[in-house]
Amino acid sequence: MTSPMPFLLAVGLALGALPAPAQQRADYPIQAVPFTKVKLTDAFWQPRLKTNTTITIPASFQRCEATNRVKNFEMAAAKSGKFATTFPFDDTDIYKTLEGASYSLSLYPDKELAAYLDVLIDKVAKAQEPDGYLYTARTIDPAHPHPWAGAQRWEKERELSHELYNAGHLYEAAVAHYQATGKKTLLNIALKNADLVCSVFGPGKRVVAPGHEIVEMALVKLYRVTGKPEYLQTAKFFLEARGQYKGYDPKSPDVWRNGQYWQDDKPVVAQKEAEGHAVRAEYLYSAMADVAALTGDRQLLAAVDTIWQNMVSKKFYVTGGTGAVPGGERFGQNYELPNATAYNETCASVAHIYWNQRMFQLHGDSKYADIMEKVLYNGLLSGVGLDGKSFFYSNAMQIKNSASFPQTEPARVGWFECSCCPTNLARLFPSLPGYVYGQNGKDIYVNLFVSGSADLAVNNKAVRLTQTNNYPWSGDLKFTVEHAATSDFNLLVRIPGWARGQAMPSDLYTFATPSAAKVTIKVNGKPVSYALQHGYAVLARKWKKNDVVEVSLPMEVRTVQAHPNVPDNVGKVALQRGPVVYCAEWTDNEGKASNIIVPVGTAFTAVEKPEVLNGITQLTASVPVVKVDPATNTISTVRQTLTAIPYYAWANRGKGEMTVWFPQQVTDVDLVTRRAVEATHAK
Repeated sequence: MTSPMPFLLAVGLALGALPAPAQQRADYPIQAVPFTKVKLTDAFWQPRLKTNTTITIPASFQRCEATNRVKNFEMAAAKSGKFATTFPFDDTDIYKTLEGASYSLSLYPDKELAAYLDVLIDKVAKAQEPDGYLYTARTIDPAHPHPWAGAQRWEKERELSHELYNAGHLYEAAVAHYQATGKKTLLNIALKNADLVCSVFGPGKRVVAPGHEIVEMALVKLYRVTGKPEYLQTAKFFLEARGQYKGYDPKSPDVWRNGQYWQDDKPVVAQKEAEGHAVRAEYLYSAMADVAALTGDRQLLAAVDTIWQNMVSKKFYVTGGTGAVPGGERFGQNYELPNATAYNETCASVAHIYWNQRMFQLHGDSKYADIMEKVLYNGLLSGVGLDGKSFFYSNAMQIKNSASFPQTEPARVGWFECSCCPTNLARLFPSLPGYVYGQNGKDIYVNLFVSGSADLAVNNKAVRLTQTNNYPWSGDLKFTVEHAATSDFNLLVRIPGWARGQAMPSDLYTFATPSAAKVTIKVNGKPVSYALQHGYAVLARKWKKNDVVEVSLPMEVRTVQAHPNVPDNVGKVALQRGPVVYCAEWTDNEGKASNIIVPVGTAFTAVEKPEVLNGITQLTASVPVVKVDPATNTISTVRQTLTAIPYYAWANRGKGEMTVWFPQQVTDVDLVTRRAVEATHAK
């Protein structure tokens, strides 16, 4: 649909007393095609979404039960007991899993799951206080709340309490549940809480910059559902409350307590760089885009554009990860992108998807979808194991075990004490259909290459578009107009930057060598020329039923170089084929990955391996590797077959070395004595 108005009006009528605006004054120029209108049949994503439904979501609910997260709500309802988990934001694990389960019901209707959601939502409702307050860490025993909560409501919101963070995830879950099921049970809880929040915070009332952002973008979602202006006004107010605290002091050992960590060191319209805690930051930037779109605030738009450019030019891993520094889970300085200590929290990848989707909707430029694709197929997907129930909180770029570089080899685990990442993935994956297409009037944008069908409306007339492909392993894409009650629309197919010789929409990463391969497009079997507009091939014609568009993207293996200001990657290359970034893992490479050299001119072969790691395209090449013979004190290089797998699939076959970046030549040898080794291990 071309605007949110039909949806807003329909929801307003369904809710009865809640107003819907007669006219939307401003909004994103491009609207995402709703997830309820896109049905997937994709060979790559469909099994993963099914696994999310059958394994990840049930496991998350089971773990919420087993770790007493559900019990907290039961005790809050009874006003009796003692808060039974560790963090006051543990409530959000239930909200996020509710959100994911709601999206999942749209993909895979399930009466048993729907019934369980009804029971869980009833428990949430009973835990809510009469005025709408919902925060089990206080409600269970108001006289003895969680230490992070403070003696009174909201008094530690900026620093520790996460009261508004909990509210934000409640709102996100409520909107998803309503959209997927049509039920108002969770939505009514959210609206009651949001009305309380709006009565407490605002001009002339309590002022705070929420410590962990998400309530801002969540309030915008409630505004879209109800049309109630107070929700948008309060979201904007929370943004404008920032800028009260000093910036980060690199000499201070307390990285958790400074204005920059909270994105609160300067007003949002004056912020120029991606800074502080990466997840919080990217939720904030998503909200800035929302409010800029809905209010026409040009200063806010200019700020979020500038921050995005800083991120993509100086603070972004080649796999799509963000948040380089473990201390504070934060963005580092410009070009601070270490491999061995890379943090790359999985939640940051989730937030990054949200942010780039909004940037696309603002500007209609393919570079935002390029980044979204890179994150999806690499940095985000690596956060969950192939089993659907084991996870990474942080996503490493290099695991090296040697005398001079001892590391603890990471293993995927089923749950964390702070288990934000598993539940964040549970809600992101089933919402994927909503990221495939965008629409602005008669312009239909194809952002992601995911097989399935989409039901759209152009000038209130039905259009059904079907995708068929084997992406990301093949670049042959097919789009069929299954139904067209109107012929008057333009199809804009994203031509990825990597298919146009651009590794990134900045100079942070570049392809080491140029390629002569071209993108070709056919309509009904005949080659056509096309205009490229902001990275989209614009196909404007009079469409009719069964028209077929075929796009061929070159799927070469490319070597990627980092900007010379990234010290860890000087003289190294990464491997990419299509949107997929590769790594070498110990199990395929004679027990090591840190000794592999990829010289200039190395030729790679791509081989389909349906039996490996649930089906991948594997890369192989003959390369030199460094061998050390302790018996003779000799070092040599020998030829060996390098086998590379998609980065997202690493650490599914046990612990061992892994690397994304490969040196192109030997430039030095680091000699380490036994005494130094023993001292290093002792530390």
